[in-house]
Order: sequence, then C-alpha cells, then structure tokens
Amino acid sequence: MSKGSWYVIQVTTGAERRFCSLIELLSPPGAVEECFSPRYATQIKKAGEWIDVQKPLLPGYVIVVSDRLDLVIRTLREIPEFTRLLKMGESFVPLAAEERARIEALSNTHNRCIDMSMGVIKHGRVVVQSGPLRGREAMIVSMNRHKNVAFVEFEICGRMVKTKVGLGIVNR
Repeated sequence: MSKGSWYVIQVTTGAERRFCSLIELLSPPGAVEECFSPRYATQIKKAGEWIDVQKPLLPGYVIVVSDRLDLVIRTLREIPEFTRLLKMGESFVPLAAEERARIEALSNTHNRCIDMSMGVIKHGRVVVQSGPLRGREAMIVSMNRHKNVAFVEFEICGRMVKTKVGLGIVNR
C-alpha cells in the first residue's frame, strides 16, 4: 500500500504508459513514489481465438503517487506535451480516501490491473461468481456480452466516471 497521496493527471489518450515513464524519468529522486495507468483485463476474439488483453481503465489519465506535489508540478512543466493535473475548484487535490480505496480494492497492487470477472445471468440479473466484481454487481450499469465488458460507474475527483471492466458471462 502506497504512503503518498494519489493525484490524477490528464494526458494524451493512448499514451498513458509512455507518460508514466516520462514522469518517472524526469522527476527528481523521491518525488514520485509510483506512476501508473490503471488497467483492466478482458478477452478479445482474434482470428477465432480468445486472447487475454489489458486495456486502460481511465483512458487519457494516469495516477501519480507522491507526497511532494510541488515536485510533481515542476516535473509536469518539463514535459513538452499536454499534461494537466486535475483540480477541484481552484486547488489541486488528491483522490479522496474512498475513491482510492475503490481502485485499490478492485485492482492488483503489483500491476494495477483489474482482473476479469466471470458470471452468469440468472432471472435477467448478472450474478458475478468470481473476480473483483463479485459482490459488487450494483456497480454494473450495463454490459456488452460480445466484448466481455461491463460498464461500471464510480466517483473520481468528485465526478461520476463510467468506464469498462472485464466481465465474461459463461452461460445464462
């Protein structure tokens, strides 16, 4: 479990991992405890085969763990591409404890990826039998069975965010 505060930084969509590397490379020693783009695991069908893949949970955003916000801001100014530290009102604030706890509860700490959940549909309702969504079915807003994803909503920086996580339905 990380000690520093979690700050959300908006970056170019699709380049989240590159920006994490840049931030870690350009920041002074001890300024950044961790930089990551939370991901989710799912399966896609390619040439008739199911393949395990990881996709961004929050496309266009990375999370920096630091207790030195001043050094993070200075590092972001050195990056010649678009980066924006998210604010609430006029001040930069870290993720709230409950927002952070939700991401930590769903994802693996070693790779910050939300594993794929597996479930069934009983009487028109999704029942998750295994994985991080087990017991959290209320978070599911909708799903796409053909793409093995569930759309979930949760709060990040005071805003409701709708995103995808992996959910395989084994039968009805």
